Amino acid sequence: MMAGPERDFRKAVEAEEKRRLRARKQEHSAWFGLGMFGLVGWAVAIPTVLGVALGVWLDNRFEDSRSWTLSFLGVGILVGCINAWFWVSRESRHHDNHPEDKS
Repeated sequence: MMAGPERDFRKAVEAEEKRRLRARKQEHSAWFGLGMFGLVGWAVAIPTVLGVALGVWLDNRFEDSRSWTLSFLGVGILVGCINAWFWVSRESRHHDNHPEDKS
């Protein structure tokens, strides 16, 4: 009979092997890859464009020595990258927590 840590390690290795085998069986088309690439791209592009638009509007509305456009460009890129990270980690969790992995 195996001790607790050895049994837990064995279950973790078995679950990882099942996940890898399942991933090999799932053949995604090039369209799936392009779709995921597009999703991440839009997740970054939309907040960036909205930030620039807000910055241009503020620059036109208030005469100031600061460039609101540059400031909100940076904020938009930051928000977009966080948004993309959220989507990628969510998709990764979805694949890692597959019901077949539970024994």
